[in-house]
This record gives sequence, structure tokens and C-alpha cells, in this order.
Amino acid sequence: MFRSLRCGSYRLTKHSPAYVDFNDTFFDNSVEEKWKGTADDDTRGCAMKIILTGGGTAGHVIPNIALLKGLREKGYEISYIGSKTGVEKDMMEKEGVPYYGIQCGKLRRYLSYQNLLDPFRVVAGIFQAKKVIRKVKPDVIFSKGGFVSLPVVIAAGKTTVVAHESDYTPGLANKLAAPFCDKICVTFEDTLKYLKDGKGEFTGTPIREELYHGDRERGLRFTGFSGEKPVLLVMGGSSGALHMNELVREAVKSLLEQFDIIHLCGKGKVDGSFDYPGYVQYEYISEELPDLLALSDVIVSRSGANAVFEFLSLSKPAVLIPLPLSASRGDQILNAKYFVKKGYAEMLDQDTAKPEELVELVRNVYANRGKYIEQMKKDSRIDGTDEVLQVITQCAESRK
Repeated sequence: MFRSLRCGSYRLTKHSPAYVDFNDTFFDNSVEEKWKGTADDDTRGCAMKIILTGGGTAGHVIPNIALLKGLREKGYEISYIGSKTGVEKDMMEKEGVPYYGIQCGKLRRYLSYQNLLDPFRVVAGIFQAKKVIRKVKPDVIFSKGGFVSLPVVIAAGKTTVVAHESDYTPGLANKLAAPFCDKICVTFEDTLKYLKDGKGEFTGTPIREELYHGDRERGLRFTGFSGEKPVLLVMGGSSGALHMNELVREAVKSLLEQFDIIHLCGKGKVDGSFDYPGYVQYEYISEELPDLLALSDVIVSRSGANAVFEFLSLSKPAVLIPLPLSASRGDQILNAKYFVKKGYAEMLDQDTAKPEELVELVRNVYANRGKYIEQMKKDSRIDGTDEVLQVITQCAESRK
């Protein structure tokens, strides 16, 4: 399933001699460094050191954020390697984590002239990441996947690498990175069958602790709702979901007969022409999200792994509308089917869905919410934060 990278006819793996013999001077080796302090400040002391990586979308960053508290409590010095302009940069700087920006190529599944340039960006990113790794001298690298992570994992050399795969089947970045990893944590137990060499570890996925501290009353004050109706939360992902937004808006009048509605639309996707009592729209919510989740009785959402496992951890029944095959590799479809099979949610096909079908499904899920909640509470691996931290620490200490 997983293949090593090749350099001509030579098989390049994590421990190949050719791996460490590249000539840095042929590439742009500049690294963007941004944090309070200096590199020397960040590498002194006897604490264990970890480099986190992952990005491209918020889904490859949020689990890293979920690990920060536990890593700090264990005394780790934390650094982050990401792209120079990606969403992970702002997210990590807000968390006060030393951040290094490198070049990286996007792993596209469609034709683009950029595909010709991306291999050179990846190679440049490898050398930039090597420079950071030599400076920080981490005990372990934790990769959350995404195209940003690939140069970092390849550059790790003899440094222990733990990766995490959120989706039901491994993504392209983790497939390419697998030969360079020591352990690969997985969210779904079924994913273990796709991993070779005994590297797989079923841990679940890290969940942000703040999600458990949401407050319904704060949510009511924020939205202005009276609390007399049940609340439907619509989430389209970090960048919004145009087709899902359109479907929900076509159904909004019927849904408002029974529900107050919170609609997280995505940047630039709020539609002011839909101005109804009990219907509020936001481009994106960060600090208030735990309160809105606490307020919600049913959720309509895409089925990215992070999102659906957050719903599971909070026992929130959902109607999942996965990205179709025309816009993805099908991972969200598999995630949604798994949750339907487990009795945690229902699924709607974006390509064939009609507004009246959405209305009926949301009403049925709400009417039978007790059944879904009961099933979710039986899951033994709702929150994988501690399990992932344990794997990281075991791997780091094994190389001491």
C-alpha cells in the first residue's frame, strides 16, 4: 500500500544513506522564523522537545492544537513547522508556539501546471525543514498530515516520527510519508488494515478540551435566541460549503417552523437576503464555538474526521453531507458511512439531495435523538488525546 520515495532507481527511505547527502546549497534554504524569543532560547534546557507539523486546511491543524495542553503539562518544548502562508501559521502563532515557515508543494489530484513546480518546492522544503530540525534538535516529530507535513517527515532523518491519520483511509501525504514514520496513529480502528510493518496504532483523534466547556446560556446570549425552540447548527467546514449552504437556505423556512438555526457559512458566504427571526449567520466562529455546540440539539455538517469525532465526543446527533467524489477522494463519504453504520448520524448525498429531504431527515434525527446519543455514549474511544500523547511520549523516550 505504501511506497518509499525513489531517486532514480534508488529506493529512498528514512534511513537510506542518500537521504542525508543532499547538497543544501542548490536550493533556497531560507526559513521563515516567527516567535517571541530566539532559536537559542528555544533549544536550551533538558526538557523533551517536539516539532509539530501539518497544515493546508484547519483539519490538519486542530488536532495539533488539541495536543498542546497535554504536551505542555508533560514539559515538552514545542515548535511548529508549516507553510509560510497557510492557515496553520496564524493558528499556531495565536497559541504562542514558535513557528517556522518552509516551502511546500500541494499534492493535487487534478491537472495543473503547478504540478510541474511542486516537486521542486517539496525538495526545497526538505532542506529548509532539515535546517530547523538541526537547530531545534527535537526528540520526536508529530505529523498531522497534509501537504505541508511531507517535507518535514522526509527531513526527519534519525529523529523519531509519529504521524496521525484522521480519515477512514490514509490520505496521499500520509501514504508518501509512511516509510519515514515510526508510528502512525489512526482515528478509525478499521484503518489499521491499510498500514504495514506494524506501524499502526489505534488511538482515536485528539479533541480540543475547550469544546467540553461550552455553556448553553452563553450560546443563547450570543445568538439572541429565546431558548424556546430546539437549535439546529449548520457547519460547512473552515472554508464554508457553497452547495450545502444553498441546500440549507432552500429549506430554511420549513426548518424554522421547528428550529432556531445557527448557520456557519464560511468566509464571504453570508447572504444578507436571508433575514429571518431565529436564523443567524456567521462566516466563522472560534471562541464561541463551544457555546454554540452546547446550545445545539442537531447538527448538519460536512463529514471531515475532526468534525464528526468532535460531535461524537459531545454526543451530538448529526445529518452529514459529505463532499462528493467530484470534489474529493471520497474520504468524507467513508467517514459518514461509518458513522451511519455505528448509529451516530444520518447521511445525505449532496448530488441528489432535495430541500424537503433535508427537512425530513433533520426532523427524524431530532425526534430520535435519544437513540443516537445512547449509541454514541457506548463508544470507548471518543477522545484520543491521551492515547496519542502516550504514543508520542513512548516513542520519544525509546530513543533516549
